[in-house]
Amino acid sequence: MTTHLPLWAEILTAFFAVTGAAFAAIGSFGLVRIPTFFRRIHAPTLGATMGVWCMSLATLIYFSVQEHSLFLHAVLITLFVALTAPVTTIFLMRAALFRERQKKGDVPPA
Repeated sequence: MTTHLPLWAEILTAFFAVTGAAFAAIGSFGLVRIPTFFRRIHAPTLGATMGVWCMSLATLIYFSVQEHSLFLHAVLITLFVALTAPVTTIFLMRAALFRERQKKGDVPPA
C-alpha cells in the first residue's frame, strides 16, 4: 500500500531536503578556498548544523504527515548535533592553538 502526501507536505519536504543538502555542500566546498585552519573552522560547523536542522525538518514533516502523528525522532538527532558540534569545534581550536604556540606562531598567548 502506498500513501501519498499532500502537495504542501511534498513541497515543504523537498524544500528543506534540498536546502539542507545545499548548506552541507556549500560548507564543504568552502573548505578548499579558505587558507588557514582558524578561518576554516567556523563556517563549516555552521553549515553542517544548518544542514542538519533543514534535513531534520524535512524528516519531521514527511513522517509526521505520512503517519498522521508527530514524529520526534529527528528532533533528537538535531539536538545531539547541535550540542556536540560546538564542543568538537572548541576541542579542535584548542588543539590548533596548542600546535601553533609550539611552532611559535602568531596566536594569542595562553
